[in-house]
This record gives sequence, C-alpha cells and structure tokens, in this order.
Amino acid sequence: MEGVLVRKIKKICVFCGANSGKDVAFVNAAFHLGKVLGKRKIDLVYGGGKLGLMGQVLGIIPSAFTINNLVGETCGKEIKVATMQERLVMMMELSDAFIALPGGFGTLEELFQMISWAQLNIHNKPIGVLNINGFFNGLLSFVDHAVKQEFITPRARKILIFATTADELVDKLQAFRFEPDPALSKLKWSPSSS
Repeated sequence: MEGVLVRKIKKICVFCGANSGKDVAFVNAAFHLGKVLGKRKIDLVYGGGKLGLMGQVLGIIPSAFTINNLVGETCGKEIKVATMQERLVMMMELSDAFIALPGGFGTLEELFQMISWAQLNIHNKPIGVLNINGFFNGLLSFVDHAVKQEFITPRARKILIFATTADELVDKLQAFRFEPDPALSKLKWSPSSS
C-alpha cells in the first residue's frame, strides 16, 4: 500500500447472519476476520448475541431481543437500545468502518442502510463486503447492473468495497477515499437526524 493514504480505523462494525449458513467457510472466515482485526488492534462492534456468525467485543442489541434470552448472551460489553433503528444509528456512530459477512435480510438491510447514509453524506466511512466463496457475487452483479441502468451513479458505486479475504478488505477500507456527490454534500444533517 505504498503511496496510499491510510485512514486510521479503530473500530469496525461487522454485519453478519444470525445463522451460521450452509458452508463452514462462512464461520471460518468470520473467525479469521476476528483474528485479523485483533492483530491490527481494531475493535469489533456488532449486533449483539451469540447466534450464527455474530462475534464479540461490543454488542448493541435491542431490548426486545434480550427477553427470554432470544439471541443468547452477548460476548463482551453490551449496550441495550430500544429499537432496531436506534441500534443501527449507534453502530454507525461508534464505528470507523463497516464489513458485511454472509447473512440474510437483516445483514442486507444494515449494509444498504449504511450505503444509503453514505450516499446522503450522513457519514463518510468505508463499507466493505467480505465475499466468501462467491456468496455476494449476485449482489455485486446487481449493483453493477443498477449502475449500467443509471439507478446508481458510478460515484455512489465506489461506496461499496468488495474483497475475498479479510486482510485485503481491511487494507481497502483503510485506503478508502470518500467522494461525496456534489449535490448531496450540501445536505446538513444534525447528529440526532442521522
């Protein structure tokens, strides 16, 4: 990464499935990502609980999930919030970057919310997808198709970073340079509106 400006990332929020998935490679990649973050002294922020691929360190969890121990005990420190939206806002505020691992609708919702917020200039943090065994190939194809059909601008497409290894992805997140849309960069968001 010689000659590339490297952003200092202290905390990465990881979005991942509440199920482990069919391929053991997903679990292995999640553990490896944790090791890579630890080696680089990057803290992990996640959605709380211990189901599926969800990891440890700081879990932000809606109180409703803690009733009857629905998702299991959170590993590491836990912050309880009232709603899913409040959870996502706090995850955004406490993180320097975001990574999506394989998951379902919840993972995709979190990923696309962060992309939308970056596009609207609510944050300028890098967003990456760890494409394990081609899990996100269909998503990558869809996003590129949306660019060709002019629903996503080429500038906005750069918001989403894809990589196949944890080290490559963290390197790309650290090298990310945010390029706001000139029209949308004029929007002013108060901290409470993000």
